[in-house]
Amino acid sequence: MTDVRSRRMADKTALVAGAASGIGRATAVLLAREGAAVLCADLDAEGAGATAGLIEEMGGNASSGRLDVTSEESWRNALERTVDLFGRFNVLVNSAGISFGKPVTDMSLDEWRRVMAVNLDGVFHCAQEAARRMVAAGDGALLFTASTNGMIGHPLYADYNASKAGVILLARTLALELAPAVRVNAVCPGYVLTPMQEREYTPEMLDEVNRRIPLRRHATPEEVAGVFAFLASDEARYITGQALVVDGGETAGGVASRHGPLE
Repeated sequence: MTDVRSRRMADKTALVAGAASGIGRATAVLLAREGAAVLCADLDAEGAGATAGLIEEMGGNASSGRLDVTSEESWRNALERTVDLFGRFNVLVNSAGISFGKPVTDMSLDEWRRVMAVNLDGVFHCAQEAARRMVAAGDGALLFTASTNGMIGHPLYADYNASKAGVILLARTLALELAPAVRVNAVCPGYVLTPMQEREYTPEMLDEVNRRIPLRRHATPEEVAGVFAFLASDEARYITGQALVVDGGETAGGVASRHGPLE
């Protein structure tokens, strides 16, 4: 049964990196629901294929492929495949990311470099390859997944925090360099209850984190996907160079927000 709803993305073709699960999967599905043709890409090719299958089941237009975000050649191939499949390319969402969660004193240089390679170098590679095509076509939206971790410090995530801060500044710089043809924005989620995140919690841990969020709960991947869909659409055609925070109020009060409600 067809489940394509809004048609505001009907003239869009999108490549979504990190589409095998979590925010990436939710974003790929929502873009397709709203009419976009979507290439679902991930290092986990099987997971990306499953996402494309979900889109096809609801009547959408999707394909899938393996993508190593640390490789220029892999990005080039994925972008060329998007154009070959759909005839054009005007939206890129990079939602791939990793972290290790270690104190700086225990973190190896290899671990640091791996996080930077995926989270920051991967954004550079995709932006460079996509921007060349988008500028030539005179149209496009580049969207990156950053994090509230790139805006305030979080212990045990020095590598992840630094990489996401870099994503925010890279997005802002590219917005200046690529205007007016290409819009560039970063989305900064706070706590999101992805399947991977949920597996890391005990019920008590989840309750404690929820207590510290003003809206008293984690975001769903679909709620973050909604922000990506808006930024990809023409409704956001005057928004560029921004880091949009989606955190349930977590960072609204600065340090005070980190300690939860007073009751």
